Amino acid sequence: MKKTLLLQIILLLFLMPLLSIAQTAQTQPETDSESDIKYPTFQFKGLLQARYLESFEDNVDVLGTHHSAGNATQSSFDIKRMRVGLNTKLSKETEVVILVNLADFKSDTKGKVLENAYGKYTFNKYIALTGGQFRPAFGIEELVPVDIIKSFDFSNQYYEFGKNGWTSFQIGASATGAFDVGKIPVNYAFSILNGNGKNAEMDKDNGKQVSTRWVLELSKKYDINLGLNGGFGKVFKEDVFAIGADITSDFKITDKLSFDLQIEYKQGTNHNLYFSLPLASRTPDVADYQMRGIYFLPNFRYVVDYNKLTSLEFSCRYERFDPSYKIDSNLRQTYTPMVSLEFGKAYRGRIEAGFQIDRFDYNVPDTTTYNNNLFLIQLQLRL
Repeated sequence: MKKTLLLQIILLLFLMPLLSIAQTAQTQPETDSESDIKYPTFQFKGLLQARYLESFEDNVDVLGTHHSAGNATQSSFDIKRMRVGLNTKLSKETEVVILVNLADFKSDTKGKVLENAYGKYTFNKYIALTGGQFRPAFGIEELVPVDIIKSFDFSNQYYEFGKNGWTSFQIGASATGAFDVGKIPVNYAFSILNGNGKNAEMDKDNGKQVSTRWVLELSKKYDINLGLNGGFGKVFKEDVFAIGADITSDFKITDKLSFDLQIEYKQGTNHNLYFSLPLASRTPDVADYQMRGIYFLPNFRYVVDYNKLTSLEFSCRYERFDPSYKIDSNLRQTYTPMVSLEFGKAYRGRIEAGFQIDRFDYNVPDTTTYNNNLFLIQLQLRL
């Protein structure tokens, strides 16, 4: 009975967008330029992020781990990412995407290296179907590559929600598309996922996680977009959920100076934490373990266009995240001021410098839950 209900939900999620636009969707004829394209086409992509790291907190290493014995590595060079990707268009409607991170070979590769591995078929602007391993739409950061974000890396909440199966690279299927409600453009996504991360041999249980994202374009002039996210599912027969809301904007102050802002809030069950605890150390109800967080990311961009230098940017993300705010709360506040020099267009070359400053309500010795002041210089080159 439960399996039948789940199949009905899956079928509804993937048919609802198609049914909702069936009366308005029209097949668009190919243009001359499109008909001249010879398929398949290939687009190679690459990304290098090399860093110098220095920790200014006593007995805390460059990865944020505290060492009570005092033997912490406090300065180091590092390759954060070395990505190689291939986007293949088999036809105007069909594409296959592969992305690997070769930097993952520097440590245990289990569950790593392969990031994107999916196929996508686009019927029209109203609906496209994706299947494989991909980043499901569940917030701002899921839709933006790490090489063009306005900070050094994704937020703490992004990675924690990824551990719980809602964000980052997941295995499953998704329906996406766009349509207009009156004068308001709307983008949507429905996803159903295993919920146990990338490169898993199979689902860890028979439960699935279903999520959706809706984005409303409130102002085209100021690029103001409102995003709403929601999800539910079962993990080892326990009910889990996640919700979120976000807003983005981009204001042009002068011809060369612009200001953009991201604000994102998320809350959900931290079932990853719940099942990692010994049975005797946790409560009987998984709902007692909930995570929540919010961040603000303002960014100023000044167009220079002098010789090779394209622009200067300054950002400072402030984030509050608590992995378990109901039980054993330990709020983490993170400040990430950063200066970025862009060379070429679309961040082809980028040099970034700044700090990641972490403050916890209380420190836990010999763990990464410890106050830290980390200085970073990052070189980024991308295709």
